[in-house]
Amino acid sequence: MATAVTEPPRDTTPRGRRRTGATPRRLPYLLIAPAGLLMLGFIAYPVLSVFYYSLQHYNPTKPWRNGFAGLDNFTEIFTADPHFWGTLTFSLKWVVVEVTLQLLFGLVLALIVNQTFAGRALGRALVFSPWAVSGVLTSAIWVLLYNSQTGITRYLADLGIGEYGTSLLSDTGTVFWAAIVADLWRGVPFFAILILADLQSIPRDLYEAAEVDGAGRLRQFFHITLPHIRDAIVLSTLLRAVWEFNNVDLLYTLTGGGPAGVTTTLPLYIAETSVDAHDFGYASALTTVAFVILLFCSIVYLRLSKFGGDSK
Repeated sequence: MATAVTEPPRDTTPRGRRRTGATPRRLPYLLIAPAGLLMLGFIAYPVLSVFYYSLQHYNPTKPWRNGFAGLDNFTEIFTADPHFWGTLTFSLKWVVVEVTLQLLFGLVLALIVNQTFAGRALGRALVFSPWAVSGVLTSAIWVLLYNSQTGITRYLADLGIGEYGTSLLSDTGTVFWAAIVADLWRGVPFFAILILADLQSIPRDLYEAAEVDGAGRLRQFFHITLPHIRDAIVLSTLLRAVWEFNNVDLLYTLTGGGPAGVTTTLPLYIAETSVDAHDFGYASALTTVAFVILLFCSIVYLRLSKFGGDSK
């Protein structure tokens, strides 16, 4: 008995429609391709060029010395540079003090504006507004505030505190904390914004259940609030630490690295080496060292903080 052969069903979908059916899957990549190529050109090329010039002697004002340097620039950094270790130490001090204080004040402000009170919208706007101000404009504002003739020190002298004509930015004993306060004004809102966003995502039922169980405000903060905002704190401190390490605009405008170079950070030293001394090869080597330091510290910090893991 012959077995009937069943013919497979014929695809009745038009050929043109089958070709266009795959297009929607590729469409997002096609749309972001121009932006991706631009980012590749404006980010990848400068980074790779820095690595290249770090192995070169490149100074446009001394072309007879230009050429391949190998590891000579890095050897000079760690063994013969009289400014590298001092600027690196100050950079680490600047980052630790700034990020710690910004985190503490930002956390307090976020907890305050997360409460319900009259004028909360206006209060949030005032708290967050300094973050919208550029670093150069922030420096200009605080230069006026620290002016010895028209600034804070004159009014303090009128009250009998200090002397007339003194400037907080020209004294090696006060310039560090004067710069810290200026950058705090701008940096605290960053922490407040990120932490407030996480605070608003915490279910109120958890606090109500804790109150029923007799937990006070302090226990609620450590057992409910802090675990929920842990990832936000880790991420914000990492981002802010990287930004503060690379801070050039505020310190350059506010102090210029002075007085006597006591506020010169490593990025500011790099800027002076490249822009003022035109030694782009050595500046590129310094930039490469700074990149490796930031990369290593970021990886260690994320591992130790267990970012994205269980907060319990």
